[in-house]
Amino acid sequence: MNFTNCTAETILNKSKTVTEKMLISLTLAVITTLTTLLNSAVIIAICTTKKLHQPANYLICSLAVTDFLVAVLVMPLSIAYIVMETWTLGYVICEIWLSIDMTCCTCSILHLCVIALDRYWAITDAIEYARKRTVKRATMMILSVWTISVFISLPPLFWRNHHNLSNQNSCIIQHDHVIYTIYSTFGAFYIPLMLILILYYRIYHAAKSLYQKRGSSRHLSNRSNDSQNSFTHCKLTQTFCVSEFSTSDPTMEFEKITACVRIPPYDNDIDLADRQQQISSSRERKAARILGLILGAFMMSWLPFFIKELVVGLSFSSVSPQVDDFLTWLGYVNSLINPLLYTSFNDDFKIAFKKLIRCKEHT
Repeated sequence: MNFTNCTAETILNKSKTVTEKMLISLTLAVITTLTTLLNSAVIIAICTTKKLHQPANYLICSLAVTDFLVAVLVMPLSIAYIVMETWTLGYVICEIWLSIDMTCCTCSILHLCVIALDRYWAITDAIEYARKRTVKRATMMILSVWTISVFISLPPLFWRNHHNLSNQNSCIIQHDHVIYTIYSTFGAFYIPLMLILILYYRIYHAAKSLYQKRGSSRHLSNRSNDSQNSFTHCKLTQTFCVSEFSTSDPTMEFEKITACVRIPPYDNDIDLADRQQQISSSRERKAARILGLILGAFMMSWLPFFIKELVVGLSFSSVSPQVDDFLTWLGYVNSLINPLLYTSFNDDFKIAFKKLIRCKEHT
């Protein structure tokens, strides 16, 4: 998000050498290319794989579309601006670029928020939400995200200095409206961040509670008379059949799968309880790691940038153009990380990606 992609202080700083420009442009070009390819792969996989045609995956597809737009519409112009150290594309392109930058980056962040909300409803109200989780609902969530993003990015168009076209060497959004700085930073990041933290905290504890309750109910049911015949059959086949929640999806789909845990034919109840506790603990740790990756990547990418935005916008301090560009691109990198985090742990996506790779090899 390019709130302060560069400043007028550039003229006071020493110009980059040719080698530095080449290294910077190459590094940023690699990031841009990878972001484009990965998000394209997610979009194609969802569109071409019938098994992925689910409302939850439509949210991920919309996120991938947003991040794809960041890669193709925002990043290339930012590379040119950083390397050339001056804006040469004119006032109109500058206005369009800044608006797209703010809208798409804000939209990407808000998508993470609605995905977290969708997963929270899916695990805390699974039966009822399964009926409500429709394509229409997912579409409304996506439209809401884009609408909010536009309203956050639109206001500067009304007060930018349109008649001062003499200085076209820079393309920036000036921090001359403190209220808008607070409004935009909190609307685009701080409020979504708080919601995401709260939702994933509750998701983790809800999952942990479910694992513990299911483990306890299995142990009790194994000792009850109603389940004695079924349990005896499992002992004879040396297999104790249980039903687990899958946490292979980092967005915490928690779709039910059938799992079997091998046990000796004459294990006692204590051994069985220990095994069930080990399964529960293992899944809790896996869920915690996945949630940690999602939250960690999001905060590491965008938190430094938005702290800087508040500090600069409230006139507490200023930053160099180099630091500003670095923090801006640190946020852009989130568009590269998103397709990895939200699909890599999902077996259906893995299968779809493998099919895409095989099709490409055949062609």
